[in-house]
Amino acid sequence: MPRSSQAAPTPGDWQADPVAVLGVDGWRGAWVGALLEGRGVRLLALADVATVLAVPDVDVVAIDMPIGLSEDGVRACDVGARQLLEATGAASSVFPSPVRAVLDARDHAHARELSRAATGGVRAPSAQTFVLVAAIRALDDGLGTPPTDRVVEVHPELTFRCGLGGVTDRTGTARGTVQRLAALRAVMDVEDALADAPVGVPVVDALDACAAAWPGRRLAEGRAGCVGDGTTDTRGRPMRICW
Repeated sequence: MPRSSQAAPTPGDWQADPVAVLGVDGWRGAWVGALLEGRGVRLLALADVATVLAVPDVDVVAIDMPIGLSEDGVRACDVGARQLLEATGAASSVFPSPVRAVLDARDHAHARELSRAATGGVRAPSAQTFVLVAAIRALDDGLGTPPTDRVVEVHPELTFRCGLGGVTDRTGTARGTVQRLAALRAVMDVEDALADAPVGVPVVDALDACAAAWPGRRLAEGRAGCVGDGTTDTRGRPMRICW
């Protein structure tokens, strides 16, 4: 899969023979998937990482969850994503990714202890970040070794605010929901997907999964933007976020 440039892609620029992409967002200990092919998109309820990776005939899995993890500090891709979103007022939507040692934590207090030990006392995960650790651990275990370019890290707010554009209000608000629907409508049949969504899937997670699929599609075409410094973690996984 080609590495991408920093340039923002054009939302409606589809290739003639589209690839199949699965955008993925975390949901209540499980995952919501958005299977995108051409303009058609179908929402899926996926129980675990193994189920996510087993969805057939998918060229790219684009997931809103940290993949490459630092051993001892802040990831450049998190810094870059926050800088891109700062002008839009959404920098706080990028949570600081935990260092790899935190994946062995028994609880939040233990996670803070492990993080401080790994970072020279500088960093300790917030409670909000720690909530994600189980999902990060499951993804890290599920991806295995060696790494694969088929699974990439994305961030929905980068898609909405820096890629597709037209989104200025917070997720979950009435105005923000209308803006996100309008942005996605330009590149996929999002209302059809929502109408046929699995029972119980929240609209916020459904829209984020759809937003995750779009940069996966762009990455497969070699047109996505990515942030990061080109480094990989100790398991050989790139520390980058694509949009």
